[in-house]
Amino acid sequence: MSAEAASVIAALTERFLLDFPRDAARELELLPTEAAAEALAPHAERAIVRVWEVLAPDVASAVLVELPQATAIRVLAEADPIASVAALLQYDRETRERWLNAVAPQVAQELRLLMGYPDGTAGQMMDPRVGPLRADMTVAEAIERLRAIRRRGLRELFVVDNEGRLTGRVEAEDLALTAPDQPLRAIQRGVIAVVTDLDPREDVVDTLQSHPLSVLPVVSRAGRYVGVIRQAELMTAIRQESSIDLQKMVGASADERALSPAWFAVRKRLPWLQINLLTAFLAAAVVGMFEGVIAKFTALAVLLPVVAGQSGNSGAQALAVTMRGLVLREVSLRQWPRIVAKEAMVGLVNGLAVAATTALGVYIWSRSIGLVFVIVLAMIISMIAAGLAGALVPILLRRFGQDPATASSIILTTVTDVVGFFSFLGIATLLAEKLSQGAA
Repeated sequence: MSAEAASVIAALTERFLLDFPRDAARELELLPTEAAAEALAPHAERAIVRVWEVLAPDVASAVLVELPQATAIRVLAEADPIASVAALLQYDRETRERWLNAVAPQVAQELRLLMGYPDGTAGQMMDPRVGPLRADMTVAEAIERLRAIRRRGLRELFVVDNEGRLTGRVEAEDLALTAPDQPLRAIQRGVIAVVTDLDPREDVVDTLQSHPLSVLPVVSRAGRYVGVIRQAELMTAIRQESSIDLQKMVGASADERALSPAWFAVRKRLPWLQINLLTAFLAAAVVGMFEGVIAKFTALAVLLPVVAGQSGNSGAQALAVTMRGLVLREVSLRQWPRIVAKEAMVGLVNGLAVAATTALGVYIWSRSIGLVFVIVLAMIISMIAAGLAGALVPILLRRFGQDPATASSIILTTVTDVVGFFSFLGIATLLAEKLSQGAA
């Protein structure tokens, strides 16, 4: 081939890259990475950028490595930042930082900002390395792409249009059973559910509970496909959130770890312990109000922890169930009457059952019908109150814009102790005459 013919072909190819970048990208995606980079490298950087920024992110990241270093850095800096971010997210953290350190500081700052997602959002949880397929691909081309990706466990793939917007999904079985020349748009199925990259974790959990899926596609606000959330990652995130909530419920900081410095732990825990001390004094003040009746009937002091302990355990159960419902979006604040009514009913039934067992034990121990009557009434009242408090404490905190996990158990313990002590000792005071008869 003459030099003049080669020059004409090169000029025509470059024109094709500039005018039809998506068509060029489709053809390059079917080539081995080295061949795709070799086809792009001789052309002007503006032509390379035009095609590179519409390549599938996994292909774009692989091609970037194969291009001459200086060319690759300029392409990364000049391309649409969204495309550059999508390609960078295909790398591990160390490789990503090397590329960011190679570009100008202001470019790196912009790319880092775009790559960062707020804590607890879908974007932070997603895997951006599962690339989409183009709707105009044939089945044969899609299978070649999958072979190039070499990623196992992909039972479901997502299809995008020429703008990168999510349009459907294709199951691996469909690819295997369909004629090779069929376009993907002819066999794609509708997307069952989707979330945006800035949706909070609670919305993601809610979506996956409504639509049990192994993978959930994530799109940008513009509808462009950006990645998937795998169910395993979501469950891990929920477990982490639950463990943090458990710490916060008892007044420990979410930042504290088992090997955190002692002073750090003291600084985080001590304020809540001081609050707990104040609530303990409140419960003690209730007991002090009935000092006379306790002095007269010492059996009351022995049985006092039984009532408080049972109501505390009952309240903790109601609190745990309500907290889980709020975290997993199983319930909303508008459903609070049903939640409270249910926990009150549970408290009543459990209270009757526990009171019956307690009555038998107290009678065998004291032979006092009056004491049995007092503890039965107190047990039922305190367990109903514990169920109500266990449901209402997190709901009220959420209603007033507070984190329902923050020291909920401390508030609950105060309520159950105060109500348990007051009901037991108050009923004993009202029925002091019957207790005197029983003691006699």
